[in-house]
Amino acid sequence: MIVVGVDGSPAGLEAARWAALEAALRGSEVRVTHAMPAWACEADGGPYAEVARWMREGADTIMGEALEQVRQAAPGVGVSTARLPGDPRAGLIAAARDAELLVVGNHGLGGFRGLLLGSVALGVAGRAPCPVAVVRAVPEGALPQIVAGVDGAGADAETLRFAFFEAGLRHAELVVVRAMGTAPGQAEREGPAAGPRRWPESPPEVKVSELVLPGHPVDVLLQASARAELLVVGSRGRGGFAGLVLGSVTHALLHHARCPVLVLPAVPQQ
Repeated sequence: MIVVGVDGSPAGLEAARWAALEAALRGSEVRVTHAMPAWACEADGGPYAEVARWMREGADTIMGEALEQVRQAAPGVGVSTARLPGDPRAGLIAAARDAELLVVGNHGLGGFRGLLLGSVALGVAGRAPCPVAVVRAVPEGALPQIVAGVDGAGADAETLRFAFFEAGLRHAELVVVRAMGTAPGQAEREGPAAGPRRWPESPPEVKVSELVLPGHPVDVLLQASARAELLVVGSRGRGGFAGLVLGSVTHALLHHARCPVLVLPAVPQQ
């Protein structure tokens, strides 16, 4: 099951469409969700019953528009809807408890002009029990390419595993990108890694290359995202601080990446 959160914004509809295409690749289903005040989900009587009914109808209209996006993008994908009571961040995290993937738009109706990432997207990335895809439009002229951002930290293995999986689904090339000097003892070099590497547990049909590039990890990965279908990163890297769910690099990428970003769940600190 892929859970997608929608709020009536264009970004939410783009997220629904992306979720549909992802579900078609996985042979999965989509659950379209919309958060609303808890009291409005339940109020059938009393002085605010009419307001609650109006809010439920509005939620159903929003989910209906997203439902149509799913059906147009992937007609064979099963789809259902659910209202989420209360705060959208808590509701989406709870709804994703048994999900393969949680999908949200990068900017919704709750955002402020000038901010590039909505509070809901930032609130669920790294906190949900499953990977979170923060969706923005795929760049025009994007290559059939999945980019995995690694840094030599302990979460790299999971990042690579998931990136290989996504590349296999899309019959795309996997490009593993590391900013120069982020891995301990790494020789400084620019350009592709010398010679082909046999990646452990890698699907044989996936072409994979590794780039070690000079510069700050944010700048390097933003450049790589400009022509990619998807950027896969971990929640925390070496730049993270204890108590923070998102590392500073991932936080910046969620704001500024040029393509959809898939964030893996936070790895508990030892």
